[in-house]
Amino acid sequence: MACAPSLTDIHGRTIRYLRISVTDRCDLRCRYCMAEQMTFLPRRALLALEEIALIAERFVARGVDKIRLSGGEPLVRRDVSELIRRLGRMVGHGLDELTLTTNGTRLAEHAGALVDAGVRRVNVSLDSLDPDRFRFITRHGDVAQVIAGIRAARDAGLRVKINAVALKGLNEDELPALLRWCVDEDLDLSLIETMPLGAVDEDRTDRFVPLTAVFDRLAGQFPLVRDTHRSGGPARYWRVEGSATRLGLISPLTANFCDGCNRVRLTTEGKLYLCLGHEAHVDLKAALRDGGLAALDAAIDRGLGVKPARHDFRIEAGAAPAVERHMSVTGG
Repeated sequence: MACAPSLTDIHGRTIRYLRISVTDRCDLRCRYCMAEQMTFLPRRALLALEEIALIAERFVARGVDKIRLSGGEPLVRRDVSELIRRLGRMVGHGLDELTLTTNGTRLAEHAGALVDAGVRRVNVSLDSLDPDRFRFITRHGDVAQVIAGIRAARDAGLRVKINAVALKGLNEDELPALLRWCVDEDLDLSLIETMPLGAVDEDRTDRFVPLTAVFDRLAGQFPLVRDTHRSGGPARYWRVEGSATRLGLISPLTANFCDGCNRVRLTTEGKLYLCLGHEAHVDLKAALRDGGLAALDAAIDRGLGVKPARHDFRIEAGAAPAVERHMSVTGG
């Protein structure tokens, strides 16, 4: 089949980055991400791993050069290692980078296989180093298990970036210590503003911390210099002078980053969402099953035609989430 045209949306932005949620399930229940009692998709509704691979390969054929696997927690899906190996074979053959976002609970057992498959970098969600606080945020997680996974990944040769959501009254006082720990452990750190996705058991307004304030505090304690590094995502970077640690800020509310958006997201049930903060999507699973690659290309093109110019995230007391679906459905 001839190569289809490259991926350019109606606003002239070229899509180079595909994020894939391989499962909506997770073995943690972080308070800003999920409700304590979640209803997950039935397994019959999910894309088969073979279908995920076919869709990913088509995106690479059309110009995507970065793929991130996420969830939920991607490493809880059975046989996900087979998918990672298959996608890894495209690295250097159209795909520049295959990476993963994980909560780290299963990273120690998978780190070596990830490296063997061609993964060179992973993001690990870690919002606190304090065992009791970590357990409260995740509802039952063991921070020692996650730290062991982070160190195993680093020792296996993976570059590790810590993702931490800044949360007022929970971890904002700990963020300087977290950055110091990352410097000591030779890790990168990205801080993220909480986003209004899906109903949770708390009012997100009570936890929202603008990263402008967080950065001012960190800049008073660390020698931060602006870094021109680009990861393909929305973060703006600084480097802690005298170290290899980069600090990234992802600020969807205080510093809108939509003008340069190069991303689309594939859910575990095969829906292609064009924006994290909107419901606009196309059903790639139905297209692939009903009409093969030609129908898949046509569905992707329809999606590019409805990609919004920007998200509509707002944090206001009592306000409904921007969208009803949780982050774990769309993929982080």
